[in-house]
Amino acid sequence: MTSPVVAIAYHSGYGHTAVVAEAVRSGAADAGATVHLIKVDEITEAQWELLDAADAIVFGSPTYMGTASGAFHVFAEATSKRWFGQTWHNKLAAGFTNSGSKSGDKLHTLQFFQTLAAQHAMHWVNLGLAPGWNSTTGSENDLNRLGFFSGAAAQTNSDEGPDAVHKADIATAEHLGRRITETARVFAAGRAAVAA
Repeated sequence: MTSPVVAIAYHSGYGHTAVVAEAVRSGAADAGATVHLIKVDEITEAQWELLDAADAIVFGSPTYMGTASGAFHVFAEATSKRWFGQTWHNKLAAGFTNSGSKSGDKLHTLQFFQTLAAQHAMHWVNLGLAPGWNSTTGSENDLNRLGFFSGAAAQTNSDEGPDAVHKADIATAEHLGRRITETARVFAAGRAAVAA
């Protein structure tokens, strides 16, 4: 079976979300995917074509003022050309975000990604992890330490640089990359079986 193609369409304002995007890429590649990292604020026509050809698209953005960044919103609006042609119909989708606060309204950003995916008739892949760090035996080093289900969420102190992205959040993003790849492989096998 050919390896799934995963495209990561993301914006990073100060570099923190780029670290998370790289972790998703690492997890997907480790699981056998061909991965394309695409900065949505610098997207080229060739990169739009990579998105169109991908089996799965993972959306990523920092959470600013309770939603995805302005640059990501510009990209989302530009996807309307794909919506008119149903170009991304039945692709897989997932998402990740980062903010300075533990919550920081990150859920709203992930829900924005889910709505964008739904508008394109894509299939959303959630994080697939139980929440960590929610008992006396847990710690801030647990996977999914912030307890999000819809996607991968990271928290980085606003007065620290990208090298301060928490190791547990990086590991959680790597898990998301593996999960989207494994799900894409299952979808591809199912489509092949149905076609046969």
